Amino acid sequence: MPSVGCGDECHRSCSRALANPHRIRRTRHDRSPPLQNLRVIVFSSLYPSEAAPGAGLFIRERIVRLAGRVPVTVVSPQAWSPFDWLIRLGRPQFRPTGARLESRDGLVVHRPRFLSLPGMLKRWDGWLMARCCLATVRRLARQQGTTLIDAHFLYPDGWAATEIGRRLDLPVAITLRGSKDQSLLGTDREPMLREALHRASALIAVSGSLERDVALPLGAQPGQVNVIGNGVDTGRFRPVDRIRARRELGLPEDAKVLIGVGNMIPLKGFQRVLPMLPALRRQFPTLRYLVVGGGATQGDLTPSLKRQAADLGVDDIVRFCGRLSPDALRVHYSASDVFALATEYEGWANVLLEAMACGLPVVTTRVGGNPQVVASDALGHLVDWWQPEAFEAALADALQRDWDRGAIIDYARRNDWESRIDALQLVLEDAVARHGRAPAAPMSDSSLQP
Repeated sequence: MPSVGCGDECHRSCSRALANPHRIRRTRHDRSPPLQNLRVIVFSSLYPSEAAPGAGLFIRERIVRLAGRVPVTVVSPQAWSPFDWLIRLGRPQFRPTGARLESRDGLVVHRPRFLSLPGMLKRWDGWLMARCCLATVRRLARQQGTTLIDAHFLYPDGWAATEIGRRLDLPVAITLRGSKDQSLLGTDREPMLREALHRASALIAVSGSLERDVALPLGAQPGQVNVIGNGVDTGRFRPVDRIRARRELGLPEDAKVLIGVGNMIPLKGFQRVLPMLPALRRQFPTLRYLVVGGGATQGDLTPSLKRQAADLGVDDIVRFCGRLSPDALRVHYSASDVFALATEYEGWANVLLEAMACGLPVVTTRVGGNPQVVASDALGHLVDWWQPEAFEAALADALQRDWDRGAIIDYARRNDWESRIDALQLVLEDAVARHGRAPAAPMSDSSLQP
């Protein structure tokens, strides 16, 4: 069976979700039959909506695949305050409001609202989220015979989910996902992180670094955290003919093409790559740089990046592509030579495996889960944070090296979503079995359909 991990290095951590009996008490080869009545409520404030289609795509990818195996309903709490409209005058993307009830990807998404004052009293967000979502979760649990709450991020979502789970006698699985969890260490919300972690029936981390840097410092026991990375949809992300892709995008066939994909926010580091382009252009006169992505709730750096490119005299070789559909993104990956991500922090960057699935070597920083994805020199280069000269040298080497792109594609294919969902299902089933709660029969309710 394919590894849950991403290569030799991360196999040791990620594959524990399948192989370590202390992490999952049953294995696929030695366990009781699956729980046929496993029914899940996903609890995450970060989830795509019509108003914010790019929000929480990494959560959506996992949930849609889990829903192909067991019944799933999504509860996505939405922060709200009476002052939001004022903030949107200066920040149009602040807290985009999705419909309270929506059908997306075959899933019913409920969006109860909770009071959250911008920049104030954040320690109360977990309590307010739990209070405002309790009735919705209770109703859905009774109607559907829910057996588990699947929460994402420790705070406020994870804490609120465990509070609701405590009141409804439901087990809760929490997935640690990235900088949002780590950034709260040492703040007034750290006690809430600890409480959520210790209340949870199952803990999942998308990278070994989150286990090491977040879960263990908060008091998790060794062997308690199931490390299950995100996967890649190799049916969606696969290479297309390079010459055809470049013709479609109007790129010279002999160009050296860099590509970066991510939200246009400081964390992702596009502003750190642009100053490297003048020197790289002297070495590679046909250089092009594709910048793919749009703004996020934290803002939109696109105007600033365009000004920066113009000031550096490289605006003629930088193309700002905006946010792209997966089909369009596949063409852009296939037209490129090297993927570059100068990120400050990542829990697990899905775009790395997406690029690899299209045959691209990766140049990125040695932060978060990146070393688990770029698990060998045959897949790309890792550079310590932050070393601009080393990153530029790594880009230059990657652009001129003859990579075994077939091996990179094969590596990505071994880390598809199905292997991840195999491991995830075992963790969730085990949490329900240890909770010892027999599911009630679902109740029919027409209100589940928007």
